[in-house]
Amino acid sequence: MKNMKWLVLSVFVATFFIVSCGQKEEAKVEEKKEAAEAMVYKLGMCLAITGPTSDAGDPMSKGAKDYFRYVNDMKLLGEDKLECDIRDDQYKTENTKRNFEDFLDQGIVFYLNYSTDSTQSLKKDIEEEKIPTTPASYHAGNLVDADYIFLPIASYSAQAIGLAEYIVKNHTGGTPKVAMYVHSSAFGRAPVADVKKAVAAGLDMEIVVVVEHGKDLDNTAMLKRLSKKGVQYIICQTTQSPVATMLKDASRLGLVAKTFGEKGKITFTGCHYTGGNDLVALAGPAAENFYWTTSFNITSEPGVWTDAQLAIAKQYGRNEKTAKSHNYSGGIMMAQVATEVILRAKARGKKITREALYDELLAMNGVNAFYPVVTVGPVTYSKTDKAGVDTLQLYAVKNGEFKSVGKPFIPEYTGKIK
Repeated sequence: MKNMKWLVLSVFVATFFIVSCGQKEEAKVEEKKEAAEAMVYKLGMCLAITGPTSDAGDPMSKGAKDYFRYVNDMKLLGEDKLECDIRDDQYKTENTKRNFEDFLDQGIVFYLNYSTDSTQSLKKDIEEEKIPTTPASYHAGNLVDADYIFLPIASYSAQAIGLAEYIVKNHTGGTPKVAMYVHSSAFGRAPVADVKKAVAAGLDMEIVVVVEHGKDLDNTAMLKRLSKKGVQYIICQTTQSPVATMLKDASRLGLVAKTFGEKGKITFTGCHYTGGNDLVALAGPAAENFYWTTSFNITSEPGVWTDAQLAIAKQYGRNEKTAKSHNYSGGIMMAQVATEVILRAKARGKKITREALYDELLAMNGVNAFYPVVTVGPVTYSKTDKAGVDTLQLYAVKNGEFKSVGKPFIPEYTGKIK
């Protein structure tokens, strides 16, 4: 009887071992099968890693690269992979066009672009190829006669109007006199007409002059001229370097307002690419009290966004300057949106095609809005609204760091001038 018990036990143990080994072998076979069936989704990104505006393009390229690496390393798409070919166009549209054609030959399903000029130049091709595209240019004109271009955040026009509204609401003593200081390109000129439309629609502000800056490194004459004309505020739509130079010149001349709207002084404000931690590094103490608007959270304020961004930067060996740049945030966010639509299409059992991703972008609204941790509001798109994050946050430099001013908001006049 005892021998019979041991025999039964031995058979049970042997059977369990065989079944267990069989299950493990089946799991291994399934893993190999999944790996064999894994898909690689190709994307393309072209931006100014070197050349003019590389102070924005370089950290942006690193943000996108790191997030795509993170997606693959963490297997957010399961066994599937994202492969994004990131290229430097040196801020030259002819280079962008060549790279775009190469990307199409590779069979990309999503495209990430950079400059205003190149986005405008590629618009016809983007529409003919029906490829969903997010540019780092937030020019409202990118959306005119375009179905496949989606802005990541609120346009430059919305940002400049948001600054103008804040000026009007917080100015004392009559109608504020404002100058606009813009880059001498389509990127710089983009919001000027829309701010003028807002004024015509009832925004109580006088635009005294619009200055298109060149490569002149001395703004002394210009600043003195604006001061004589009674200009109390300047709205900047350019990049950080020329703004930093202007702020240093204004500080040397004693023209920088120490409080918002200080009489006899100038309060400086700017849109997305004019500010951030990089501006403070460039302008030093002269950046104090610079007012800036964007749709991004920033790392000079504590929050889950700062923790998440710095963690990704550390994981992939980025230095502190890059890690804390809002342009690094911009690259992460562009990669997030592209990844999200692929995830959503996969969840619906769709084959990953350009048209499938385009449909997912159009459905990204209401309960299906997307919440990237690096932005102050959700990304929403529809057939009639292709500007992603409508919400803005105003920041100001206080004691050498950008800090929030008030709560996130949506400019009122952007709706009034449509």
